[in-house]
Amino acid sequence: MTAPAPIQPPAPVTFIGLGVMGAAMAANLRRAGFALTVHTRSRAKAAELEAAGATWAGSPAEAARGAACICLCLPDTGDVEAVLFGEGGVAAGLGSGTVVIDFSTIAAAPTAAFARRLSEAHGAFLLDSPVSGGPAGAKEGTLTCMIGGDPAAFAAAEPVLRAVGKTLTHLGPPGAGQVCKSANQLIISATVQAVAEALALGRKAGLDPEAMRLALLGGSARSFVLENHAKRMNAGVTAAGFRAELMRKDMRLAAGAVRDHGVFAPATALAAQMMEALVNAGRGGQDASALGALVAELSGLKPG
Repeated sequence: MTAPAPIQPPAPVTFIGLGVMGAAMAANLRRAGFALTVHTRSRAKAAELEAAGATWAGSPAEAARGAACICLCLPDTGDVEAVLFGEGGVAAGLGSGTVVIDFSTIAAAPTAAFARRLSEAHGAFLLDSPVSGGPAGAKEGTLTCMIGGDPAAFAAAEPVLRAVGKTLTHLGPPGAGQVCKSANQLIISATVQAVAEALALGRKAGLDPEAMRLALLGGSARSFVLENHAKRMNAGVTAAGFRAELMRKDMRLAAGAVRDHGVFAPATALAAQMMEALVNAGRGGQDASALGALVAELSGLKPG
């Protein structure tokens, strides 16, 4: 298969999926000088981008026609498959040599299968590039991109990736980025669980939880979770930055990944179980760090 040409502004780039993350990433692509076409289930979500000069497409197939690069940011594996291969999907409008970048967090094995289908049937490339950095990173263009796929396609699409991310790491063949993202999420979730237990321990022993957090930040326990999520736990902030129901989905993916690769992973199993418990407790729309409140309640502590 012929390697794709470098995708530099003002090349035509399509973005499909304009949630909180996708809309911010698409806006950064427009600001970088790419000719932006957008599509999402609810056109109202595209209004701000259209007002800034983006072109609306009525279907994924229409959005794909003539694009040098097609970006996706969708909720789950089934959504990606439907947008790529369903009726009126991207595949129906795809040209040979086109690079598809999937910024969604989905399962690794189906990702590899999607890449094969696009390659064999359309001569197109799929890069899986799940991201870390949250809504703030998406808005600021400082996301971490964990990338799997053809190295030549990665090289060609690097200007597109640079418009949305600060740290780009090519990890291997299709699906490699998704495996790395599962590792990212299991580390975060397991650490959130450990921090929640530590803070509950401190409170039950009569320690000031914020003084305890600051003390721990001065030593080897320091982490992003202790610095940020623990602060939210202590303040009782549960408004969603990253919803618990999304972390539950990601931990289901992580549990599947460790199972597929035969990894002994009790921390992953516990973290996944606790995310299930958090959502089942009616907190799916709250931030994943609301696990701290659940652990506190289960420990016999009152909120606050």
